[in-house]
Amino acid sequence: MPVMKFGGSSVADADKIRRVADIVIEKSEKESTVPVVVVSAMKGITDSLIGASEAALAGDAAYKAAVTTIRTRHAQALEELTTPGENREAVGLILKETEDELAEILHGVELVRECSPRTADLITGFGERLSSVLLAAHLRERGKTAEAVDARQIIRTDDTHGRAIVDFEATYPLIRARIGNPDIFYVVTGFIASTADGVATTLGRNGSDYTASILGAALESNAVEIWTDVDGVLTADPRIVDDAWVIPEISFQEAMELSFFGAEVIHPYTLVPVVEKGLPVVIKNTLNPSAPGTRICHDPKSVDRAITGIASIDDVAMVTVEGGGMVGMPGIAGKLFSSVASAGANIIMITQSSSEHSICMVFRRGDARKAAQAIRQNLADALASRMIRDVRIDEGLEMMAVIGENMRGQLGLSGKLFSALGDAGVNILAIAQGSTELNISFVIHGEQTKTAINAVHKAFIG
Repeated sequence: MPVMKFGGSSVADADKIRRVADIVIEKSEKESTVPVVVVSAMKGITDSLIGASEAALAGDAAYKAAVTTIRTRHAQALEELTTPGENREAVGLILKETEDELAEILHGVELVRECSPRTADLITGFGERLSSVLLAAHLRERGKTAEAVDARQIIRTDDTHGRAIVDFEATYPLIRARIGNPDIFYVVTGFIASTADGVATTLGRNGSDYTASILGAALESNAVEIWTDVDGVLTADPRIVDDAWVIPEISFQEAMELSFFGAEVIHPYTLVPVVEKGLPVVIKNTLNPSAPGTRICHDPKSVDRAITGIASIDDVAMVTVEGGGMVGMPGIAGKLFSSVASAGANIIMITQSSSEHSICMVFRRGDARKAAQAIRQNLADALASRMIRDVRIDEGLEMMAVIGENMRGQLGLSGKLFSALGDAGVNILAIAQGSTELNISFVIHGEQTKTAINAVHKAFIG
C-alpha cells in the first residue's frame, strides 16, 4: 500500500481535488494497488483558522466571518465534486456538524478570552478533517470504495501541543488495525493526532508530510510520495537562481540538511520514520504528474559534482559574546548555553575562535533578542567585571549552506567556495563545518544573498 500525501495547494479547490483523484486512481490502476492518501487542509484554511482563533481571543466578531467563509468554500467544493444524492447529503451533514463544532469552540474562546495551546491544536486541525471528507466523497462519486480516516484515532503523541512527539510503539498497531483493507481508498487527515486520553494534538506546521511518513513506516509501504506544487528538490531556490534544476536523487542525509535550511518541499521530521525502515520518499508535482520528481533514498546514484544543493535561512541574527576574561575560563560555554536554553531560544549555528576570545551563536531574529537578554542577565557579574566585554547582536543576516555527500575528502573545496564568494564581493561573517564534511555553513549580510547563492551555484553546479 503506497502512501501519497497531497499538500494544501494540491487540494485548494474542487478542480485541484479532482486532479488529485485522477492521480490516485491512475496509480491504483497502473500498479494494481490501492494507495493510502494523506491530505492537508485546503490552501489558506489553516491560516484562516489561526486568524479566527486570534480574533475570538480578542473578542472580535471577525471570527464568525472566517467560519462563514470556511463553510462556503467547502460547500461549494462538495457541490462541484458530487452529484445530488445520498453521498452528497451524507457528506454535507458531516461538513455541517464539523463546522458547527468549530463555531462553538471559537465562541467559547470569545466568551472566556482564553485560547490555550490545547485549544489551538483542536482549532487548527479542522481544515484536514474537512478536506479529507471531500476527497473521499469524490472518490466514491467516481465509483471507488473510500473512507475518510481521522488521524486522531490512529496516531498517538505526548501532550506537547503545537509540535507533539509521536509514540510510535502505540501508533503503529493502531494504524495497521484501522488501515487494513487493500481494496479501500483510505483518505487520512494529515497534521493532527491525539494523546492517549484522546486530546487533540498537532505535529507542527506542514506536519502532513510527517503523517505520511508515519503511515508509510507502519504499513511498510514500498514508497512514500509527497505531492506538492514543484517538480522536486531543486539545486537552489528558483526565485533566486534562474537556472536551478531538479535533483533526480539525493540521500536521506542530504535531504535532512536541505530541509533544515528551509527547503519547503519536505518537512524536517518527515524522514525520521522512513529512514528507520529504509523506505524511499519521492517528491512529485500535482500540477505536472509526468515529471519524474526527486527520489530520496539510502543509495542515490553517484554524481560527479561535489555539491548537491544550496540552501539558506533568511532573517537570522548573530549574538557574539566576547572578552579577554573568557580565555581559559572553565564552564563559560555551559553558562552561555544554559542562558540560551532558559530563554527558550534555539541556536542554529555556533562558532568559536581558537583563542576562546569570542563565541558566536546564530538564531532566528526573535530568538536572538531573547537569548542576548538572558545572557546579559545570567552573566551580569562577568559583564560588570569586564571578563565579558560585550554581548552584541547583528541583525539582517542570512545563513547559507552548501550541502553534498561528495564534499567529504574533496581537496580544495573550501578554497574554491570562498574564492567564488570573494570574487563576487561577498563578505563572510562566520563559518562552521561539521566533522561529517556534509555541510559548510556561513553567515553573510542579507542584502548579499542573491549574489552569494548565484556565485556558488555557478561555480559548483552550473
